[in-house]
Amino acid sequence: MKTLRWFNPSQPQTLQGAVLFSYLNAALALIALLSGSSALEVVVFIGGIGAFGIANDRKWGYALCLIASIVFLVAQVLLFFVNPFIFAAMVNLLFSVFLVALLLHPASRIYRRVYFH
Repeated sequence: MKTLRWFNPSQPQTLQGAVLFSYLNAALALIALLSGSSALEVVVFIGGIGAFGIANDRKWGYALCLIASIVFLVAQVLLFFVNPFIFAAMVNLLFSVFLVALLLHPASRIYRRVYFH
């Protein structure tokens, strides 16, 4: 029986960074949900669940994290066009692009194709 893990140090740095960043986003989204924030944080929390799947070399985890990250990125782009001069909107957009870039990096995609179940 394979043990479950929260982090996999044998993965490429791009996937390791995506997993850690998704966990951080999910923790902040959970705090925002508990304080009564919008439903967009649910998408980010689902990305954290996907990061757990990535750490355990599961294709569903990669797909879940990627879809959640892209949905969040699209939402951040729309929010950025509504409020382009708010610093929080710029930072959220920057970090959303960063997470999607880590997941779509060639090293991440090749590792997923070869090693994920």
